[in-house]
Amino acid sequence: MEFSNKVVIVTGAAGAIGKGVARRIIEEGGKVVITDVDAKKLETVRAELGTGCEAVAADCTKSEQVAKVVAQCVKSFGGNVDALINVAGVTGKGGKIEEISEETWDFVYAVNCKGTFLFIKEVMPIMKKAKRGAIVNFSSKSGKTGSALMSAYSSAKGAIIALTQALAYETAKDGIRVNCVCPGITEDTGVWDNVSADYITNMQMPREQIVKTFTAKIPLGRLARIDDVVNMVCYLASDRADYMTGQAINVTGGREMH
Repeated sequence: MEFSNKVVIVTGAAGAIGKGVARRIIEEGGKVVITDVDAKKLETVRAELGTGCEAVAADCTKSEQVAKVVAQCVKSFGGNVDALINVAGVTGKGGKIEEISEETWDFVYAVNCKGTFLFIKEVMPIMKKAKRGAIVNFSSKSGKTGSALMSAYSSAKGAIIALTQALAYETAKDGIRVNCVCPGITEDTGVWDNVSADYITNMQMPREQIVKTFTAKIPLGRLARIDDVVNMVCYLASDRADYMTGQAINVTGGREMH
């Protein structure tokens, strides 16, 4: 029961990875507040996860909505936020740099970077008061080695790594650990659906060929599974990772090795 008596906020929880993380934490004894901009999908996830879970729909780019999520967490589960897991993210529409609209660029940065910043900003006073806490951010393989036709997403995810490292230095004295995960292409996720659709258009290849092309680049010979990512996220959020901070951990089957 790794998360017994722990309270965790999971953003982007209407998606497959966020839901998987929340489910694992509840299974291991934790209490979870899930949030996502899609209220209908979020409520479906809450009903599926059952007791130990509360849902608060919110746009992670709006500070007042973020504050409401954290306030509800404190009210419902006793005042502490033991871990924050920032799953919420978007790829935006990919393409050549000259074809990316200003609106797409701003949207990708708002959700991936500003949303992560706002949630961290809101939970930080609570964690500092408790002199403990774990934050797990979501970067990407593309945040370490940029992906062609995904410049907005790649650069935003690179910024998440730098933010993670800066905060690890800044908050270590307060007993707060900050790490991030860098998944590769993960099956059965909205990100993979969006990315593969863009590559089908931009590379003019069928989906099956896109999968073969990307799988061929992975030493372990397959795309990531949701549980591969959930396992690492929950490890970093748990006391087992008590001596880890400032790390950007690859979950890529060997595709990314730095």
